[in-house]
Amino acid sequence: MAKIKLTKNELKNQKDSLKMYKRYLPTLLLKKQQLQTEIRSIDAKAKEVRAQRVQLEKEFDDWIAVFGEKEAFTPDMVTVKNIKKGTGNIAGVTIPIYEGADFGRGEYDLYSTPLWIDMAADRMEKALSLDLEAEVLDEQVRLLSQELKTTTQRVNLFEKVKIPETKANIKKITVYLGDEQVAAVVRSKISKKKLQAKINEEVEAK
Repeated sequence: MAKIKLTKNELKNQKDSLKMYKRYLPTLLLKKQQLQTEIRSIDAKAKEVRAQRVQLEKEFDDWIAVFGEKEAFTPDMVTVKNIKKGTGNIAGVTIPIYEGADFGRGEYDLYSTPLWIDMAADRMEKALSLDLEAEVLDEQVRLLSQELKTTTQRVNLFEKVKIPETKANIKKITVYLGDEQVAAVVRSKISKKKLQAKINEEVEAK
């Protein structure tokens, strides 16, 4: 604990600090709760998106197997050209928002490739879009988790260090000033008694 001055000014400073800590603590606790709720919600959404991706891939494999020409479709027929992202704000944290993507189609001969290739490419775009959305959701969780860690540290600092420390300082200064006041009263009484005794001696001497 840092050394403090045992003065009235320091007592006022400590009381002001305590008021500030108690004023900000509820806000920090609310922010912590909000971040925890948002992280759980986004994490659940990311899992849901990945589940959709797995289901889509399964349907895709089953669907292509029906045609018996799986080798006709290759992943490089669809490429990501541009990822569209916006920004949002949660509890003061700026996060990316997935808004879609632009895809490119590889060159292929319309006459020599099966008719279902275009449909397969559409499904591949959907799968890639789900992958990109899940990645952005992961980034949201990362940023919010980082802020949650900082907020939790501040809550702990206020609850476990600053508030107890300030209360202890106030008590220490108050006790000291109280003792000083009592001592001053005692000294004053002693001085008065000595003064009165001296006056009495002088009067008797006359």
